[in-house]
Amino acid sequence: MHSLGKHSIVLLLIAAMLLTPWAAMAQDETVTDKQIAAGSMTADGLLCRPLGIVATIGGFCIFVVSVPFSALGGNVGEAWGTLVEWPAKWTFVRPLGDFD
Repeated sequence: MHSLGKHSIVLLLIAAMLLTPWAAMAQDETVTDKQIAAGSMTADGLLCRPLGIVATIGGFCIFVVSVPFSALGGNVGEAWGTLVEWPAKWTFVRPLGDFD
């Protein structure tokens, strides 16, 4: 009985040694995925969102200037959607870090 206990411990140690590299690789993959997501969220929050606000304000200014011409062409709604609505949705509605 005493040798059965030793054999069990040896088998458990061998199994632990064989499975440790796979566990470490799986852990590394999840860490890099989180780092990539954190990096894209940081870039989005610090760079893209402020640029989106500037694009929304700039688009609104361009829209105000172009309204008479858009009214003559009959595409005021399309101009609003392209110049103001799309940048505003991209800036304020899109999840942080999601560039799709």
